[in-house]
Formats: sequence, structure tokens, C-alpha cells
Amino acid sequence: MADSVPSPSSYQSRNTTTTTTTITDLNVDSLVHAAAYLNLQDVCNLAMTCRYLKRAAYSDSIWQRFFREHWPQQQSSSSLHSCGVREMYLARRTAVQQFKFADPFVADFYTDVRPFNHLQLSGNDIFLTQGSMIQMINMDRYQSGKDFASTLSDHKARITCMRLFSLNDMSLFRGETEREQKVLVTSSCDHSIRLWRKGSCQRCFRGHNGPVLSLSNKLLGEDNIKVLASGGDDGTVRLWSLSSSGKRGQRALKATLYGHEKAVNFLVVAGYRTSLLASISRDSKVRVWDTTTSSAARSSCCVGMTSVPGAPVGMQCHESLLYIAAGSSVTAVDLRTMRKVMTAALHQPKLYSFDIVPSKSLICTGGDGRAMLWDIRRNQEESVAELDGPSGPITLLHMDSYKIVAGGPRDSSINVWEVDTGAQTNSLSCCCGEKEAHGNRSGCGALAVDGCRIATASYCQEMGILRFRDFSNASSPVTKLEDDQTSKFWDSSTDGISSDWQN
Repeated sequence: MADSVPSPSSYQSRNTTTTTTTITDLNVDSLVHAAAYLNLQDVCNLAMTCRYLKRAAYSDSIWQRFFREHWPQQQSSSSLHSCGVREMYLARRTAVQQFKFADPFVADFYTDVRPFNHLQLSGNDIFLTQGSMIQMINMDRYQSGKDFASTLSDHKARITCMRLFSLNDMSLFRGETEREQKVLVTSSCDHSIRLWRKGSCQRCFRGHNGPVLSLSNKLLGEDNIKVLASGGDDGTVRLWSLSSSGKRGQRALKATLYGHEKAVNFLVVAGYRTSLLASISRDSKVRVWDTTTSSAARSSCCVGMTSVPGAPVGMQCHESLLYIAAGSSVTAVDLRTMRKVMTAALHQPKLYSFDIVPSKSLICTGGDGRAMLWDIRRNQEESVAELDGPSGPITLLHMDSYKIVAGGPRDSSINVWEVDTGAQTNSLSCCCGEKEAHGNRSGCGALAVDGCRIATASYCQEMGILRFRDFSNASSPVTKLEDDQTSKFWDSSTDGISSDWQN
């Protein structure tokens, strides 16, 4: 008689109880071992899931690994075991981001004696414009002794605006593997817009009846359709498809938006809807466009208008709030209602620059001889802090979650302050030399900051100078400023460990 084969139901009857194992069933040591393969962002995400996983994510062994990766020269095993490793890592990272060191890596590059128009910094890539020329410098190639600089000269007139976009945002280059690279976009008084990659011009867009003055800070549209906006001296806003074929950008112009009576100075994409574009013209008239309903040679997509007093200085957007710096103040407009919800940062008599950190509800403005910090949640007529420093107009200003950096054309140094306290952390020279007379040199003509890196540009009678600083591996904390005032660099939690970072 043949052997009987058990039916599937008989297996089910034997395994009536099934167990499910979740990640929280693992012990902490196992979790720490697994987390050792995660990057910093993943470990931070792990810590925010629950208390049990947070305990594993805060393990000293994980943060010791991050120390070895980021600062192999400064690690001291005895100091790491004397207090919380994670706390020390965060304290040092904050200090590096705030430029609180006297020994950054410094590299100087000399250029022609011409004004600097624009400066961009993306990691170790530097992009600089003088007139119609673009200089590109790669610091990785510079430090390895390879050919590190190139000059782009396709524009025939002064460059008016420069933007960097990730390859992930560019449908034009979709499918390529080098996702970390950036695409450079420039506009010029020669009526053209050019896209640059790998040291050459990939596209040239023409259509404005005059100089192109501004480019949108972001690309419009969804993932598959990306559009670049430009503003011209002819008062029009034009939309360009970045997926158009042909090196000269044939059929790239998708829409021309009419309505402004003066030149368009600034363009900003709304934070809560990537199809909304805000523009401001030289007469401080603001228009908001819904680019999904636009068509060529029509202005019917204008969905909102307002105006602000004074000449436009700059414009930024966070979520539905549009921040407009003009004249002597900053005005916030709610794009959903086009109502002015706040007027702050009152400067007398003129505003030269501004920046915002929405996560901290802070606005920083540059006036004549001082920068001012404002909290938009408080009385808008009272500043949080006054940051004295430069001897003239503050035309260059950067603010992020860690620091404020400011400079101007009359001062040979740029100043750095903590964003939370307003305490000055450093003063960095950006000129050709330390001993030239003021009549023979200019102040800072351009400024760019990217995390713990900073680039400045200035020029004197003999030459121009581009100075690059990288604080990522700096080890000697600054102790005094040039005016011999003791700086407030280290709070009580880190005063005792600053010596551990010395080589």
C-alpha cells in the first residue's frame, strides 16, 4: 500500500500558533551592531521612532564611529569616554558650522582686477563670475594636484544671475548616474540663458527682448516636467522647458507672461506649491503666477498682485509666506490671500540685504554699518540683536541655522555671529593682503557659504583674489577677536573639553 501524503490542512493544524518578530524584540546590543552600518541621517531617524530604538541610536560606539569618519586627527579616546560621545560630537559639529576655529584650510586664487558679480559654492565646487566670464574651481582636484580650474566665455555681455540645480531636478539629463553633480544656469545682458555642465554649454535659450536679469530660485513643476523661469528688462516673465531638444534650445520657450511695466528683478517659487511663481519688478510691483494655467503670450495666469514701498532688495518664500525686502523694511505676504501679514526690520534709511531662517522664525537684515536680527513672532519694531561689525553698507549676508555671515564693499573682513545668541564668533579677512592702505583695496565683493565652507572674493589695484576656507578639519578654537574682546565661543557644557580638539 502506498505511503499516504499529508494534506496541507494537516500542516496548518500542527502550526496553529505563529509568532512574529519585530525590530523591538531584538536586544540593544544587536540593534547597536546593526546600526553600525547606518549613516548619520539614518541613525537620527532611528532615534525618533521610539524610546527603545532611541537608546540604541545614542550608543557611544555608534558616535565614536562618526568621530573617526569626520575628525580622525582630533579624536581622543580618553576624552570620548569621559563624557557623552554624542554630546561632544554635536558640540564640535556646531562649532565647525559656526566657524569657531582659527586654523581652517585656506586656499587663495588670483584673478583679473574686475568687479565680482556672483559667487556660488557647492561642496568643493566654486563658481565665480566677472563680467561675462565664468570661473569654475574644483577643490578636490586642486588638493590632488590635478587641473582644477576652467573658464567659460560663451556669454558676450555681463552675467546678471547664476543658479545651481541638482541633476535630480533636471529632466534634461535624466538617466545619467552622476547625481551629485550640479547644473549651472546663468543669465546675461546678451539676452541669453545658458545651461552649463562638465565645463561646456549644454543649452542656450533666447527669447527676451533685452537683458535677462533674473532666474527663479527653484525649478517649477512636478517630477517629470521641470520648468525654469526668467525675468527680463523687457518686463516679461518667460517659462522654459528643460526637456527640449536641440543644443540651441529650440521649442524651449513654453510661455511668456505679461503684466509688469518695469524690469523684473527677482523670481521666487512658492514653498507650498511648485506651480506658483512670485515676481517683483523694479517699481516694487509683485505678481503671483499659476504656471499650470499659463499659455504663451497670455497673462491670464496671474492670480495675485500687491506692491511694497521702496526699491526691491530681495525676495524669499517659505511655505505660503512671501518675504519681500524693499526700501527700509521687510514685508511678509500670505500667498493664499495676498494680504500683508507683517512688516518688520525697519532700517533707517536703507536696507541693503536680508536672509531668513524659517525654522527659527528669524530674519536678518543688513543696513549701513550693522546687521540686525529680528524674531517675526515678537514686536516687529524691536530687533532681537544688533550685530555691529562692517564699516559700511552690508551688501552681502548669509544666515542659516547656525550662523550669520556679513560683509560689504568698504570692509576688508567679514564677520560671523551665532544665530541663536548674536555673539560674534570670528572675523575673516578676505582681501589681497593685511597691510594695504584702504585706498588701494576694496572690501568683500562676493560671498558664498555652504555648511562649514566659505568663499569670498575681493580685488585691489594689482589683482583680484578668491579665498576659500574649509573648517571641517580645523582643530584650534578661536579665543579672542581682533579687537581683543573675549569671545563667547564655548558654553559651560563644552568649556572643559575644548583642549581635547588640539592636535
